[in-house]
Amino acid sequence: MDADGTDGTDEEFRSLAHRLRDEAGGSPAYERLLSARDPDELAAVLTGPAQPLWARELAAFRLGLAGDRRAFEALVLLLNHRDPERCVSAAHALTRLGDPRTPRAAAALATNELRVAYALLPVRLLACLRAPESVPALITVLERRLPAGDPYWRVGVACAEGLGALGDPRARPVLEAALAHPRLAAAAAEALRRLPAPA
Repeated sequence: MDADGTDGTDEEFRSLAHRLRDEAGGSPAYERLLSARDPDELAAVLTGPAQPLWARELAAFRLGLAGDRRAFEALVLLLNHRDPERCVSAAHALTRLGDPRTPRAAAALATNELRVAYALLPVRLLACLRAPESVPALITVLERRLPAGDPYWRVGVACAEGLGALGDPRARPVLEAALAHPRLAAAAAEALRRLPAPA
């Protein structure tokens, strides 16, 4: 593999390597996967039986940074993991991967109300991707966060921030509705300031 960020120049890779070293508990497989130059060796970890999660994550992350689309499915699963650190790493690798399936997958994860507790990173990834799926998905998720007492208001804040960054006027109605929500109001107001003025 070429210098793709896995040689230590990528800050997110260094963070992941440090975290997974502890999970690996001294396994010799950790150092082997960390330094492997053959993409096929890494890809084999994703399909091999009884591989520990840390090994799958390390292999998928390295393949993602290298632009190898065999990492896609594993990274999408990690993007919706209960561990926020795994989600952050997966989002970073998916951004670098550049797979055209990523926006649809991120939108599906973000709008899955059964998994809304883990939607923060899919929401942020949608804003970063700036794909056709991004604005409709963020609007949908923000609308669901508007009822009083919704416990996932941080996801709503991320939606408002993303919609502001995307600057799409279709977001105006839901952002205006969010102004009435105490925990969403500041992010919604800032997002509205970033939208183009109404005609």
